[in-house]
Amino acid sequence: MVKNSFISVISQEEKTENKGSVEFQVFSFTNKIRRLTSHLEFHKKDYLSQRGLRKILGKRQRLLTYLSKKNRIRYKELISQLDIRELKTR
Repeated sequence: MVKNSFISVISQEEKTENKGSVEFQVFSFTNKIRRLTSHLEFHKKDYLSQRGLRKILGKRQRLLTYLSKKNRIRYKELISQLDIRELKTR
């Protein structure tokens, strides 16, 4: 499964299996977001799922903001691995 392969990538970098790390949390939120997005494409009037999606998006955004302030290199690597957004060059 995708989650297990991502855990192994993170654990190789950090030498531990830390499922509470910011990277793993962002990864799991991204998977949930992708599943809910595909669900909402078919069920357009599922308002409870839309609310859940907005909540998960907010949580992921807060974690990414924290990571970008704490360690910019890890943030850029995570964004490129998950293909979440385009990085702005300064």
